Amino acid sequence: MITRFALFEGKVKDGQTDAFRKAVIDRILPKWRQFPHATDVRISFAEARDEGAPELPMILAINYPSLEAVEEALASPVRAEARAATEAVLAEFFEGRIHHHVTLANECRL
Repeated sequence: MITRFALFEGKVKDGQTDAFRKAVIDRILPKWRQFPHATDVRISFAEARDEGAPELPMILAINYPSLEAVEEALASPVRAEARAATEAVLAEFFEGRIHHHVTLANECRL
């Protein structure tokens, strides 16, 4: 399984955490769920971090069956729609940057 992570590095504007989280779920998540070949979408909102660790108020993880599936998803029209929704929410609530990482996932269920 391939996981594409989006790390939202920065900070949510003061006093806007709940509104940011609601906007992500209501306005962006529906777009992320439409990516072709995505098998699941996980949004993690930060609750705490180690001292000195960078602030990552949100991490997005979308799983795909293959690298080819990721490439198709990124080339799809849904990506432009998701990007526009993301940029609108971030402009309203977030100060920082986003970087992406594509990983080969190895899971061990307990």
